[in-house]
Amino acid sequence: MSNAPAFTALQVMQDAPVIPVIVLNDVAHAVPMARALVAGGVRMLEVTLRTPQALACMEAIARDVPEAVVGAGTVRSKADAQAAANAGARFAVSPGYTSAVGQACRDLGLSLLPGVATGSEIMMAQEDGFTQLKFFPAMQAGGPAMLKAWSGPFFDVKFCPTGGVTLQNAPEFLALPNVVCVGGSWIVPADAMAKGEWDKITQLAKDTQALRK
Repeated sequence: MSNAPAFTALQVMQDAPVIPVIVLNDVAHAVPMARALVAGGVRMLEVTLRTPQALACMEAIARDVPEAVVGAGTVRSKADAQAAANAGARFAVSPGYTSAVGQACRDLGLSLLPGVATGSEIMMAQEDGFTQLKFFPAMQAGGPAMLKAWSGPFFDVKFCPTGGVTLQNAPEFLALPNVVCVGGSWIVPADAMAKGEWDKITQLAKDTQALRK
């Protein structure tokens, strides 16, 4: 595999106003859910490594929904990154940052959005060449006010706030010059997936397009 990523982290962030944070418990839901999101204009899909089925779900989406770009969330180790790449992931999102995870993603050709919650973590990620970062958990770690404070010392960093972000508070984040997109789970509600309400997920994805700056 070439270690040049198919998409840069900035391209992943710029594709739509929201990157869906997806928790899948049933492989049968993966493909219809991905198709529903793509139909609503959302194609960068962060499937979190929080369930035993996550990797199989990534494989199914990568195989059967070529218009979607599968990403792996909750990447915490080199082994996670390798498993995600093997399953067809083309970008990775981590809840925190370590140099080992950063190097593993580079070696595998996975664009990485490293998670940060403090100035020191931003500096560690920057030292390793990462300037597009996930601010997590966004609301618990200071929300829009923290991002405004960071815009001075970290003027060259762009963020994707994730954690506690909703359709209601997303506009406040997206209005900030250092925010490119947000991450949110509200586009893929567990009850809608359980009931197979794919049209609802498409509509939720379409609703996010109005958030575009």
